[in-house]
Amino acid sequence: QVQLVESGGGLVQAGDSLRLSCAASGHTVSNTVVGWFRQAPGKEREFVACIQWIHESTYYAESVKGRFAITRDNARNMVYLQMNSLKPEDTATYYCAAVEAWGPVVIASTYKYWGQGTQVTVSS
Repeated sequence: QVQLVESGGGLVQAGDSLRLSCAASGHTVSNTVVGWFRQAPGKEREFVACIQWIHESTYYAESVKGRFAITRDNARNMVYLQMNSLKPEDTATYYCAAVEAWGPVVIASTYKYWGQGTQVTVSS
């Protein structure tokens, strides 16, 4: 079992930055992929970024490439999502998820473990 807890959401203005954190506890293995997803009201859950735990390879959605960065801290079992140049369309609940897999995983239903989500609101 893996438990995930997100934090760091909030209300910011367009152009601001925010860093989300995902604390992972329980059994993690080297081939774990940790991803960030987001869901706006009335919309499908959308892939944002993911990282392969063992070698830190990353993959991003086109909509956030160049603005967001996903990193992990092995010693603290933390995954971060640094979000820069935020736009109103980035407003959503952001979820951290994990699955044992190799390579980028962009389909939400593939992920086995989910956090409770953290709200990000970007005002114009």
